[in-house]
Parts: sequence; C-alpha cells; structure tokens
Amino acid sequence: MSKPIYFDNHATTPVDPRVLEAMIPYFTENFGNAASRNHAYGWVAEDAVEKGRKQIASLIGANSKEIVFTSGATESNNLAIKGVAEMYAEKGNHIITAATEHKAVLDTCKHLEKKGCRITYLPLKGDGLVDLDMLRDAITDKTILISIMYANNEIGVIQPVKEIGKIAKERGVLFHSDAVQACGKIPVNVIEDGIDLLSITGHKLYGPKGVGALYVRRKNPRVQLTAQMDGGGHERGMRSGTLNVPGIVGLGAACEIAQREMPAESARLRALRDKLRATLEANLEETYINGTMEHRLPNNLNMSFAYVEGESLLMGINDIAVSSGSACTSATLEPSYVLKALGLGDDLAHTSIRFGLGRFNTEAEVDYVAQKMIDVVNKLRELSPLWEMFKDGVDLSKVQWTAH
Repeated sequence: MSKPIYFDNHATTPVDPRVLEAMIPYFTENFGNAASRNHAYGWVAEDAVEKGRKQIASLIGANSKEIVFTSGATESNNLAIKGVAEMYAEKGNHIITAATEHKAVLDTCKHLEKKGCRITYLPLKGDGLVDLDMLRDAITDKTILISIMYANNEIGVIQPVKEIGKIAKERGVLFHSDAVQACGKIPVNVIEDGIDLLSITGHKLYGPKGVGALYVRRKNPRVQLTAQMDGGGHERGMRSGTLNVPGIVGLGAACEIAQREMPAESARLRALRDKLRATLEANLEETYINGTMEHRLPNNLNMSFAYVEGESLLMGINDIAVSSGSACTSATLEPSYVLKALGLGDDLAHTSIRFGLGRFNTEAEVDYVAQKMIDVVNKLRELSPLWEMFKDGVDLSKVQWTAH
C-alpha cells in the first residue's frame, strides 16, 4: 500500500536528509559524553553541542549562552512556566495565558493553579488574535509571567508578539512564548520581539524528535529559573541530564538550514497554500477559513466544510494525512477547543481540516489533495438531508428538531 500524501507538517516533520547526515557520526565514532572533560571523546561532543547552541541562537537572534537544551517543547514550556512561578513566588503568583495555547502550556498552568497560582486564560477574538487591551487590563501587581504562543498549532494564526513583549516590558512582567510552530517558518527575533523565554523543538522544523531548547534571557532583565529536574547540574544548573548530542547536532543543523532557506521556502509554501485555498473555494460552497489569513503561517490552511460529517470526511480522504485538530488531541472526538474558542459551533468545528504543508510537498500533491477534497465533500453532501434542505432555502437555524 502506498503511503498517504503527507499534509500534517504541524504535527511533525520528516527529518531533512542533510540533518540526518550531520547527526550520524555522533551515534558511532563521535559517541562521547559532552560532560566528559578529561579526554578527546568528550571534547568532540562538547564542541558539537556548542556549535548546535550557536546555530539555534542565530535563528532566533539570541546569544548562545542563553540556550538551554531540553527533551522538547513540552519540557521547555514546563521549565519556563514552573521555573518562573517558583523562582518569582515572592513577587507574585499571577500568570496570564491564552485559552488556545498548546496543552503543554494549559496543563502546566492548571497544575500551578492547584499549587495556589492564579491563572488568567484570555479569550481570543474571532480572528484568532489576542485582544491587547484585554491583556493590559489583566495585568496586576502580582503578575509575574505572560505566556502566549507565537503561532497557533491548529489555525496557524501569528500573534502580535512584538506588541505583547512591549506591554510585558512596560509592566515589568516576564514574557514566555511557545514558538515551536513559528521558528524556522517565519523570522523570530527574541530581542526585537521583547521575549524573555522561548520554547523550540526539533521535530517541527525537519530535525529529530526528542530534543528541544529553551531560550532564557541573560540581561535586561536576567531571567532566573528554578530547575525542574535535579541531577548533575548540567545546562548551568537549569536542566540536569546527559545531553542528547546527536539530537542537538540535528536540531542545530535544522535551524541553520531553516535560517538560510526560510525566505524562498516560505514564499513557495505560501503559493502552494494559496493555490489549495483558491481551488477549494472556487469549487465548493459553504467553506470557511478559521482564523485570520492576514497574520498566518505561510504553510497553514484550516478550513471547515459545512454540511459534512467530520468523521466521514476523514475516512473519505484516508489517502491524505491531515488533522481535524491538533495531533495531541486527535484521539478524542470532542471538537477542537481552539476552534470553539473562536466561536465555531460543534457542527463546523467537527468538519474542520488542518492542512499543514511542508518542505517536501509538491504542486502535484496540492492538485491531488484539492481534487480529492472536492470529490469527497460533494459526495458526502449528496447524501446529506441537511445539505438538501439548505439548497432548498430552508433556514436550518430555525428548524425545531425533535428526538424519537
């Protein structure tokens, strides 16, 4: 059986062959522990780690000494949020986040609520953007952290990060951003954006799984964190544990490639995405874009297809790998909490498809996916009594449904 066409690059990306090539020697001949400072094996590993640190820092406009290695974005988010909550507990216990954050942020905040922290979950506007006035109003003298993702993993909406950073700075509040979807796709600069803590992971930008990093600002202000893992005091005492040298080499190589090729790659993916959108909208009625198109990742399209049953739609396009929500919540049949936060009803939320284009997708694949979607949606609508009623001009919002 041939594999489905892969349009789920927000969930994970394949490792770029150039990244794999850079990693391979560090599994075999260069297998040393980067903390072994008494012999050449350790020195080679340490040099590789420091090169990776510089490559990651360069992508986000940071200093290499501000990069702390982790196992991925979930750990980075935990270290940033819990680390600030514990270190700055004497200053306050209030954290502000958004209702549409990744579960790695939301569940971390819920954990802290049980420990006595007060969390404000900001609603979003209908276009998926944070209301900056609402953010300003939420800050109190007990607020120690704002955690807002750079770009959403479902709808691809890019938040006004620079404005959020400015507000945080004016009020003396630290700003953390989960930037796993943005890094490598759009320009990210922690200095220009006023970000104090930033989470990144390898497998969203064509690097390996199981490795990530946390940017921790060293000056203006110097951010301090309480470690969440105790041990040998690695990573300047912020994250103990033997470093994943091959993973770090891969993450560094992925960041370097992304930084070099981002302008051309973003333009190509935006053109493919826009072609997919235009084809679907030209051939299907009652389709809806979720979130603003103006502030969106170039490779993201999230659309709802009215009068189609969501599970049937996914089954009908089983030769295309897409998501009807985020990968971390796709095991549940509940409608996406991100789409619900935008004001979508259950019916439209259930019929949403997230198309995540990537480095290795082609125009021919876009053409195939578009035509397949058109065929399956039309077929399902032909079987739908609701679609027939809609076409007959019945206002379905006024229909009184009775259960038997």
